[in-house]
Amino acid sequence: MSGPRTAVAALAVMLALGVTPALADDADIGREIYGEFCLNCHGRDMIQAGGVSSDLRKFPKDDFDRFRNVVLEGKGQAMPAWRDKIGDDDLKLLWAYVRSGG
Repeated sequence: MSGPRTAVAALAVMLALGVTPALADDADIGREIYGEFCLNCHGRDMIQAGGVSSDLRKFPKDDFDRFRNVVLEGKGQAMPAWRDKIGDDDLKLLWAYVRSGG
């Protein structure tokens, strides 16, 4: 098994063991989560070439509550709800990536 959850789990184990990892920052890990859940609709590096999905590079960088609500609850036909697939840790990492601007 690999992917963002594995990276987060590995980081947690290293920190629990007192090992200081030289791993990617939160935005880099968030990019992996974005690739798993968001890339198909929002495009590579949040650049969507047409379609109806939002340009996440323009999402307000100071509105985590709105981001959390949209990701977890969806937006009707425009976006599915991810509440059963994205946990709090992954959501925070995804937010770090979105805030980074891609």
